[in-house]
Amino acid sequence: MAASSASKWFRAGRSLLAGLSENGLQRMSHDMGCSDTLCQQERTFIQMRTNLKVVDNSGAKRVMCIQALKGKKGARLGDTIVASVKEAQPGGKVKKGAVVYGVVVRAAMQRGLCDGSEVKFDDNAVVLVNKQGEPIGTRVFGPVPHELRKKKHVKILSLAENIA
Repeated sequence: MAASSASKWFRAGRSLLAGLSENGLQRMSHDMGCSDTLCQQERTFIQMRTNLKVVDNSGAKRVMCIQALKGKKGARLGDTIVASVKEAQPGGKVKKGAVVYGVVVRAAMQRGLCDGSEVKFDDNAVVLVNKQGEPIGTRVFGPVPHELRKKKHVKILSLAENIA
């Protein structure tokens, strides 16, 4: 008991002293917690087991990506994924546990455009589609990027409230 409490105090004292230098007190983010780059969530591809918000009125609220259909790393903006419904509204068109297809309409990972600008959203969102690529729902909520036109998802753009 005494040895474990002594080692705990030794580690705490060492981490406090690690922030000191000849110049005075330095920033102790590395030892005491997380640095600025580690505190922010790293933005990556939408890959297996990524949770996504559903932004249409198909009945699903949240899905989990099973597989990205194009690319080895994962899905980006406008790509099609296979997902499993994790949360659903009662009385909706899709039920919890159903395996569905979806088109990524918002991705937290930034994507560079030809003109040098970048597109990035705060969350990962998807619109559920059938095997032919037609949306299951009749409305799409929130901003949808106009880059979906290049990926041949014009029907989703026509259902969207606002196009970013």
